[in-house]
Amino acid sequence: MAHELPDFRNILVIHFGQLGDVVLGLPALRAIRDHFSSSKITVLCGRSTSEIIRLADVADEEIVVDRVALRDGNRFKSIAEISKLVKDVRRRKFDLVIDLNSLYETNLLGFLSGAMYRLYENRENRSLDRLSNFPVKPPAEDKAKHHTDRYLAVLEALGLTYIERSTIIVPPASSVAAASTLLKKYGVENKVLIGLFLGAGHPTRRWSFENFVEIAGRLSQNKRNQVLVFLGPEESDMRSDAGKAFGDSTIVVEELSLALLVAMMYRLKILVSGDTGPMHLGAAVGTGIVLLSEIGSPSIFRPLIERLIVIDDRPLNQITVEQVEIAVNELLK
Repeated sequence: MAHELPDFRNILVIHFGQLGDVVLGLPALRAIRDHFSSSKITVLCGRSTSEIIRLADVADEEIVVDRVALRDGNRFKSIAEISKLVKDVRRRKFDLVIDLNSLYETNLLGFLSGAMYRLYENRENRSLDRLSNFPVKPPAEDKAKHHTDRYLAVLEALGLTYIERSTIIVPPASSVAAASTLLKKYGVENKVLIGLFLGAGHPTRRWSFENFVEIAGRLSQNKRNQVLVFLGPEESDMRSDAGKAFGDSTIVVEELSLALLVAMMYRLKILVSGDTGPMHLGAAVGTGIVLLSEIGSPSIFRPLIERLIVIDDRPLNQITVEQVEIAVNELLK
């Protein structure tokens, strides 16, 4: 690089976002971890995603923020929590802040951190560019780029290029053992495991419950297969009907801890899902994905894996069970 930079020893990386956003940003976090291998890396992240940062082993420490509580909670309490966060960040005396999301509030936090160098994603109408002072400016945000590549583009200012665009998460042995125990309890540890994740964040983005029941029945006709249905916290409305509707041949897995969910995804051969955080988790542990997506949905948020079949040739509610069955069998070959 043309500019002589100091030897950064204490780095704060700000990486907020939903579960899928954080998973797609893991290659950038991995690149930072590897490049600054002798430095302390701290990641500022949301409460719901902090465990993914730990599982991916891309940081020495996390500062966890409950953004939902700050946004929706008591205003005076939120102000007090923000003040406490700023004091905590300043106390740690970072010498470099990298803001991968570049929101107004995260840019301001980076400025208030007291760090001598601040590198922010260059986002049109979102970032407070004047609060960034890195000697090399990253390229302007390209909204046509894949989300992973947009995170990686920030690191070009550090001279980091040709970075691996995917990161595989290997769940810890304790979680894998817990998943094996659960599968042995069901008596299915030696079967070909196919997962169905029924949720999609919002009911209007879900493939129909009836279609999931039918595809489970079809896939279960092959006795080598075992279908497991996963329900997250947002699918509470399905719980009471799921056990009876899917029948004895399908296992309905109740809400799991994130670490155990990742380990269960690790054991799956294939996951059928909409565009959800758990779908990204499945991709990150190497599971084949059949992605049910709305027609015309952008590809910039999709997993960067080879074993991916996207069904998006028609409106979501018109995707047929036959299409999904064909896709699953294609990935099983």
